[in-house]
Amino acid sequence: MEEREKEKRKERKTEGKIIDGKEKITSDENVKIVQNFYDGSVETEWARIADKPEFILTCRKLDKYIKPGDKVLDIGGGPGRYSFYLAEKGCDVTLFDLSPENIAHVKKHSKESGINVRAVCGDAREVDVQINSHAKGDKSETEQFDHVLIMGPLYHLLEEMDRIKAIEAALTLLKPGGTFFAAFISMSGGLVFGLRDLPHAFADPDEERFLVPLAKGESYGGRAFTQAFFINQHEVLPFMSQFGLEKLHLFGQESVLAPNIHTFMEQPPEVKEAMLDLAEKLCEKDEYLSWAEHLMYIGRKYKERNI
Repeated sequence: MEEREKEKRKERKTEGKIIDGKEKITSDENVKIVQNFYDGSVETEWARIADKPEFILTCRKLDKYIKPGDKVLDIGGGPGRYSFYLAEKGCDVTLFDLSPENIAHVKKHSKESGINVRAVCGDAREVDVQINSHAKGDKSETEQFDHVLIMGPLYHLLEEMDRIKAIEAALTLLKPGGTFFAAFISMSGGLVFGLRDLPHAFADPDEERFLVPLAKGESYGGRAFTQAFFINQHEVLPFMSQFGLEKLHLFGQESVLAPNIHTFMEQPPEVKEAMLDLAEKLCEKDEYLSWAEHLMYIGRKYKERNI
């Protein structure tokens, strides 16, 4: 077992350093790992949520607040599923993402489809500076959006200070009274995924790095499908309470459908619609949050913050 672990550590050199038996990487190393992962999975990400409950139920929530003509910033928007959905309904959309390959995909699809989505490449922790450096007109004025989405970055920033920095940078770009949408991968969501799609992982000693904090009711940041942060569902609201936002919703993006997603996808349209309607009714109930893989917080910016 000792020799096997040594070999596994050698294979993971690109993912960081082992210090005192624990993996430790710098923020810059973490960013590069995540960037490389998404550069190599553009088409997979583009297809991943198409026609899935995560996308459909989230769009139902977005539609309650985002209207045609609104100005939207999609931070960590990947290859652009949500951005193109919102642009097609008449919104002025800017997508901001870490991956140059995602940005290239967005620009190509925008040109080919005729659906206009502006795309900017950069680090979410500096989104305010980088968006404003690309803004047209008076550079002395901060660009403001009616709605800001931040999904992907909160999946991958391992340190709390970095997650705080990214959210505060995003909020400088949100108008007072605007809506803020923040998505997280939950610890229970990691469990749901493992039980559904990777049952063999539970017999892998290396998975203890995730299973131990899961059993303790803690959050986890480290190696997963790439470098990833999984949050205990009970930590979402305390974390988000520090940002000067009025809480509107906390819901499971897949709701109760995540454990049985494969069964859902096999159903005829009328059954899918009935399942989605039920899932929407249950998606904000505390007792069902743990069924979902992703949690979304929606808040309203009701006061200015000194950042």
